[in-house]
Amino acid sequence: MTETPKRGARRTALRIIGGTIAAAAVGVAAFGSISSAAVGSDIHSSLTIIAPAAAGGGWDTVAREMQQAQRANGLSANVQVVNMPGAGGTIALGNLSTLAGQANTMLVGGTGLLAATIQYGSDATLDDVTPLAVVFEEYDVIVVPADSPYETLDDLVEAWRADPKSIPWTGGGSFDQLVVTDLALAAGIEPTQTTYISSDGGGEAVAALLNGTAQAATGGYPDNIDQIESGRLRALAIVAEEPIAGIDIPTAREQGYDITLANWRMLAAPDGLSEEETTGLGDLVADTLATPEWAAAVDRYHWTEQVITGEELDDFLVEERDRIARLYEEMGQ
Repeated sequence: MTETPKRGARRTALRIIGGTIAAAAVGVAAFGSISSAAVGSDIHSSLTIIAPAAAGGGWDTVAREMQQAQRANGLSANVQVVNMPGAGGTIALGNLSTLAGQANTMLVGGTGLLAATIQYGSDATLDDVTPLAVVFEEYDVIVVPADSPYETLDDLVEAWRADPKSIPWTGGGSFDQLVVTDLALAAGIEPTQTTYISSDGGGEAVAALLNGTAQAATGGYPDNIDQIESGRLRALAIVAEEPIAGIDIPTAREQGYDITLANWRMLAAPDGLSEEETTGLGDLVADTLATPEWAAAVDRYHWTEQVITGEELDDFLVEERDRIARLYEEMGQ
């Protein structure tokens, strides 16, 4: 296995692991507008950012914050966001693969998109797209209701280990289930014996905790911070490699559970771009990340900037693909 790459703010761009699927029927109208807008335009005059999910989610938030930062600073005169939901993002990925050579489109993706290509066994992979950068990481927290008998992560794991099916877990998406699986393995618990109730988003997961349907949950820190600060939920751990400045929650690793799977977000472009086009898009992303508007979004959403580019990105994506595939195997999928 390759060594975990260093994460820096290099502004290089290169090819990444990526994929092809046939364009699906969902999103065809939006896709057509992307194709016509992209042909023959300079990225500083016209750019489309695809959010591979419905409005209001994490990918959509990234796309719209980038749009705002680029508009406010004149980085691109006409920036549009197109939502293209379906199949965990693989429909949007398939549509992107048909835009080879068109440099006016970027796709927001990340851990969830990579996981979807494995989870659904779809034809969509991450071959044949052009990477720009991983731009930040978002970390899951492990939470229980405020009146839970579990005061620490050890308390929860001890009860879970004694009777794995007796502790129903929930989470807002497939990434959260991967975190539960990773924790189970670190705790010596068979993942297939775990009870996991899938919720449609972070809000539904919190509701399941508060109404007693679930006893523990994993979810993005931004989705849970209000409930933690209000005292309705108790945070037992944050799933990060190191303690996070400004967040007074111990990491799972500090408590003896070496789980560090992060919900990273990245940007990719179509295949078949020239070196000049690829470099131009990489520079546009770097310039966007340097704006005060983007810095404000990072602070507002409690993102942790982790910019990964170049060969480091290539190695990182290989490792993440292998790691997530192993977790799905442990889940029996």
